[in-house]
Amino acid sequence: MPLSTFSRRATLGLMLSTVAMPVLAQERPVVATANYPLAYFAERLGGGAADVLFPVPADADPSFWRPGIAEIAAIQAADVIALNGAGFATWPTKASLPRSRTVDTSASFSDRLIKTDTVTHSHGDGGQHSHTDTASYTWLDFTLASEQAGTLADAMIRQMPEQADMIAANRDALLGDLAGLNTRAATVGATAGGTVIITSHPRYQYFGTAYGLDISAVDWDANEDPGPAQWAALEDMIAATGAAVFIWEAEPATASRERMATLGLTDVVFPPLANRPAEGDFLTLMETSLQQLEAVLRDR
Repeated sequence: MPLSTFSRRATLGLMLSTVAMPVLAQERPVVATANYPLAYFAERLGGGAADVLFPVPADADPSFWRPGIAEIAAIQAADVIALNGAGFATWPTKASLPRSRTVDTSASFSDRLIKTDTVTHSHGDGGQHSHTDTASYTWLDFTLASEQAGTLADAMIRQMPEQADMIAANRDALLGDLAGLNTRAATVGATAGGTVIITSHPRYQYFGTAYGLDISAVDWDANEDPGPAQWAALEDMIAATGAAVFIWEAEPATASRERMATLGLTDVVFPPLANRPAEGDFLTLMETSLQQLEAVLRDR
């Protein structure tokens, strides 16, 4: 027999307590999310009327994180389960999720997803894994992020009809902010003037495609210093592409930044924000990253 709304929320509170997370009020709707951008959108849309569940640990990559049994149960009990789609994370394909409460936020633009080559490698102690053959950081095209936010808003209104007016108003405000990011990103693209950019990880495909940026990528772990072979490969890539700018997805070691300068690259940190940042939020950090990248490109 399907769980009642009260029973699902009671289950969710119990499950969250077993995984050392705050117990959510049983009478409040819950939105479970697969990555931080969706969590941020849900927080903005809910306006405090819903609790947002984003159980990925701060030191984990949401693309490769796998929830445990208690976390799966908590996600299954949520009123809305927001997935990124586009092959982001494999755990949703292995979990039994209630179809009526699960939403693929990238389904509306499935014909615009970017295909990539599959690469198998390892990061740190996490073992080997393969990058999907579909680029999955869709929100870095802020027009697609707007579609994801709108789809999530629709799902929340269906499950929270008593809050429909508030969610709709919050949606309009959020879409306005994402439109502002899109305008800023378009300025970045216009400023680039054909400058070739190399990124520390192949996660910026939608950003490059949307804003006309010439982006190549290495495949470095943000938490590890690049080795000699990686630096040699980067030098070869610079020679082949004439790249002038390097984007780090996370703050690198000082020595790495200094070596970038010796290679003739100006570097900048632009976190893609798949996971929740230690400080700031999606909007402010994206604005900061875009401003910094624009300044670097303008100075070239």
